[in-house]
Amino acid sequence: MVYVLGIDGGGTKTVCLLIDETGNILSRGQAGSSNYQTGGIDSAKNAIETAINQAISIFLDHKNYNNILIQGLGIGLAGVGRKEDFNVIQNLVEQVKTNSNLSINWELTTNSTVIKSDSMIALVGGLGHQVGIVAIAGTGSQIFGQNSQGKTKRVGGWGYLLGDEGSGYYIAISGLKAALKSHDGRLGSTQLISAFKHHLNLDNLESLIEVVYRRGWTVSQIANLAKIVDEVARKGDEIANQIINTAIEELVFATKIAIDSLFEPNESVEIVTIGGVFQGMNNFRLKFIESLNQIAPTARLILPRYEPAYGAGILALNALGYFPVNTGLDETQTDPSTNLLN
Repeated sequence: MVYVLGIDGGGTKTVCLLIDETGNILSRGQAGSSNYQTGGIDSAKNAIETAINQAISIFLDHKNYNNILIQGLGIGLAGVGRKEDFNVIQNLVEQVKTNSNLSINWELTTNSTVIKSDSMIALVGGLGHQVGIVAIAGTGSQIFGQNSQGKTKRVGGWGYLLGDEGSGYYIAISGLKAALKSHDGRLGSTQLISAFKHHLNLDNLESLIEVVYRRGWTVSQIANLAKIVDEVARKGDEIANQIINTAIEELVFATKIAIDSLFEPNESVEIVTIGGVFQGMNNFRLKFIESLNQIAPTARLILPRYEPAYGAGILALNALGYFPVNTGLDETQTDPSTNLLN
């Protein structure tokens, strides 16, 4: 049997899947954040090793083996986008391979070590193949796509300070700003004021200063307040609904740019929606679909078929010459193994 590891290293958790050449998931491990941009390289390495060790240990215990031969590794990490990032992660992988506590015999080559961004493995995992678009709206947001020639396009994903329009953070911070403007008299009346006060147990809205600034709230903590904006919008609040609709418009616009950049006007395009904003907010995904279909009628929206870590594993298998799922790439124009390592 050929065994590969698929790793999804996110800002919240790290998932490792052990997969065989037929695409079967054999075991799973999980650890904390492995975003080295925010937590540092040592923390990322520890999280990755913990997730790997958990997945491998479960499999070995079940099979009563002493160790396992790993021939392929697919890894997608949050914050990986530039050439320097890939070099850093390549060095990290080399360090992981020297960890004697992992019951692994490594047989990795340059080709079978596939390092990608988290958006690429989300695309492959979500679609089950490599051609289409992933629309991500969670704490942050990003649109990412690839066509059958292997050309990719990213729209957004610039982080909470510079972008992330349509994300949970964007919705939450827009709601907080709207509440404060309304409190000042710079905006009309909105139920957001009372909703935030109740949720945060505030005597007055001025106390938001202490909550947001002095407590040092993280981006994720602020993004969690998007659900308050959603609840108020559901009650018919005009200002809250404007915020939600603007978030949808931003994501639709970004998705249309990706479609136009990668696909022909009449070409059918699969788009997978991923993230807590699409999953947890009232009618958000439905409104996104309705709005997108008006300007991109060939788009077909789907729910994720697999998780991102599985996408990473599939990329590793493809690099070894195994294709348990259809890649969707035009193999007459693009060498899949070469494409995966771009």
